[in-house]
Amino acid sequence: MDFTLEVIPLPVSDIDRARDFYRDKVGFHVDIDQEVMPGMRIVQLTPPGSGCSIALGDSIWDLTKGETKPEPGSYQGLQLCVADIKAARAELVERGLEVSEPVQYAPDDGATFMYFTDPDGNGWSIQEYRRRATEPLHQLLAQLAAQRQQEK
Repeated sequence: MDFTLEVIPLPVSDIDRARDFYRDKVGFHVDIDQEVMPGMRIVQLTPPGSGCSIALGDSIWDLTKGETKPEPGSYQGLQLCVADIKAARAELVERGLEVSEPVQYAPDDGATFMYFTDPDGNGWSIQEYRRRATEPLHQLLAQLAAQRQQEK
């Protein structure tokens, strides 16, 4: 059985402000923005080309087990991947996002990053993974699924 990571709840203090930030400055698509049950509004946004979304909600944490609720801004290390970090930075800056200059830690593919934070301080990195230009993740996953079907 496959277990796919498709939604990550993200702690924010103002759902509308966060929705607008991720939609307008980062370029995420708004998949859902509605009250999904009485008293529970969910905003789900997905980065272009991604199979994983973030979810913002008034009472999303009430449904999860755990003794403490994560504080807005407490998530660090969320990561996006792009095939061309310079082009991605230009697009984000054009939208008005404050994003760092790319930092190349090594010449290898996957070793160049840039960083930004959302209005609450949740920290994101963007990794350049040039291989994705010729090998999109969705294509690789489809090939893997087809191989698994043939093995059955």
